[in-house]
Amino acid sequence: MLATIAQDMQIKVAIVDDDEDIRASLAALIRRAQNFKLAGDYANAETAIKEIPRNPPNVVLMDINLPGMKGYECVRQLKAARPDIQFLMLTVYEDSDSLFNSLKAGASGYLLKRTASAKLLEAIRDVHSGGSPMTPQLARRVVQFFAKPADGSSPLATLTPGEREFLDQLANGYAYKEIAGRMEISIDTVRSYVRTVYEKLHVHSRTEAVVKYLRG
Repeated sequence: MLATIAQDMQIKVAIVDDDEDIRASLAALIRRAQNFKLAGDYANAETAIKEIPRNPPNVVLMDINLPGMKGYECVRQLKAARPDIQFLMLTVYEDSDSLFNSLKAGASGYLLKRTASAKLLEAIRDVHSGGSPMTPQLARRVVQFFAKPADGSSPLATLTPGEREFLDQLANGYAYKEIAGRMEISIDTVRSYVRTVYEKLHVHSRTEAVVKYLRG
């Protein structure tokens, strides 16, 4: 019974990367990390699209620059088939077009491959719990793509001071656990802010919420 519960608590992770060494390194990291389980690793998008729905993970680490089909197109197709799966993009360069395309396709986070192992595992946990991990620089860059002149009355007027502070922390790229510490509130309160802010702003993701907030 306890073994079954422990297994259910594991975060199942799949890896899609054409670089054999990177794929093996990521797979080894997931295998040895506590409460993580490797659901599969794939060298190209075409194989991932075929195999991942058969053994769905909770989170997919997706390389952007795959041979043939790009990583963000792979995300688009898999997200349509399995909207419950979360995608964390991994890339070598901070490329604006790739960031934009990945977020539009349904990715929840965007990190550089040189991210330290501990930070990567924390990012996977964050994505799994509803966050959108990315560096503060990348989080700010999102605004360049999505920001448009605001028209009409803004739903931001309905936000409480606490909800505004929470959004400010989101805009600076902090993970939910970091926000809880910085605001000196519980993680449950953070999750409550997520629900109420999404409802008030009529958004469905962290990225949309941050964009509406920064647009003012």
